[in-house]
Amino acid sequence: MSALDRITLTGVRATGFHGVLEHERVEGQPFVIDVVVHLSLADAGAGDDLAATVHYGVLAEAIVAAVERDPVDLIETLAERIAAIVLEHRRVHSVEVTVHKPNAPITVPFEDVSVTIVRERQP
Repeated sequence: MSALDRITLTGVRATGFHGVLEHERVEGQPFVIDVVVHLSLADAGAGDDLAATVHYGVLAEAIVAAVERDPVDLIETLAERIAAIVLEHRRVHSVEVTVHKPNAPITVPFEDVSVTIVRERQP
């Protein structure tokens, strides 16, 4: 197989109620999502055809909806949810998802905390 192309969404923002602490579930907080979608863009580029790629606007909306729906304890679980949504697109071979939780309840000064997962389409 030849090298795959990428579609990258960086800094998709949504408010969610994820976390293990009660105040996280009540007050909510911002989450920032980065997604790198690996697929072939040759057909889309050659034919100028939106149907031959993944519509990144629709994908961004699906990511926001995934963050805004039912709460989970771990951002790892949220990353898995987002990866599964991306892999529903038949043209996608693999995806890298990073979930940032910039307001995580950490007691020392920090810029950001995030998890990154990589998932491939299963045959």
